[in-house]
Amino acid sequence: MKLNHIYNSVERLGDLLKVGARQAGAEHGLQPVHVEVLHYLSICNQYSDTPMAVTEYLGLTKGTVSQTLKVLEKKSLLVKTIDENDKRITHLKLSVSGQQLVAALLPTNLFIKACEQLSPQQQSDINSSLKLLLSALLKANNLKTFGVCKTCRFNQLTDDGNYFCDLVKQPLTSDDTQLICREHEDV
Repeated sequence: MKLNHIYNSVERLGDLLKVGARQAGAEHGLQPVHVEVLHYLSICNQYSDTPMAVTEYLGLTKGTVSQTLKVLEKKSLLVKTIDENDKRITHLKLSVSGQQLVAALLPTNLFIKACEQLSPQQQSDINSSLKLLLSALLKANNLKTFGVCKTCRFNQLTDDGNYFCDLVKQPLTSDDTQLICREHEDV
C-alpha cells in the first residue's frame, strides 16, 4: 500500500516538473526534452558530455537524442566538438547563451514557489529522503549512478591538495569534482 503512495507521489512530482519545464522552455521554442538535455549538460563533466551519456542519463532513444541535439545546436545553445584523442567521440558543451538560458530557467518558477513554502529543515529532510530513494532505485536495478565526482571511489586527493581521477588517470580541478560523471562509483 505505501509503495503505491510513494510511487504516485513521485510520478506526480515528475509530471509537474515536466509541466514546469514545458512552461519555462516554451517562450524559447523548447520542449521539456530540450530543457532536460540542457540541464544535464550543465551538470556533467568532460567524460560524460557525449550523446551516448545523454541517452543513458535521460533514458531516451538515440534517435530522440540526435534530433534534440540538432535543435539545440541550431538554436546555438550547444556546441559539438570532436575529441582530440579519439575522433569517434563527440563532446557536447553548452554555449554561453545555453549556459545563460539554463541559469534563467532552472530551477523552474513552479519548483521555486513550492520550495518557498517549505522550511529549511523540511527542504533538507526531503532532499535526504529523495537521495535515499534514488540510491535505492539505482542499486536495486543495477543502474549507473551518474554521481558527483567528489563522492566517487576513483576521486583521489593528492598530497599537494589537488584532485586526481584514478580511473582515467588525469588531474581534476575543484570545479570538476562538483560535476556528475557516468563512470561514478560510490565509495
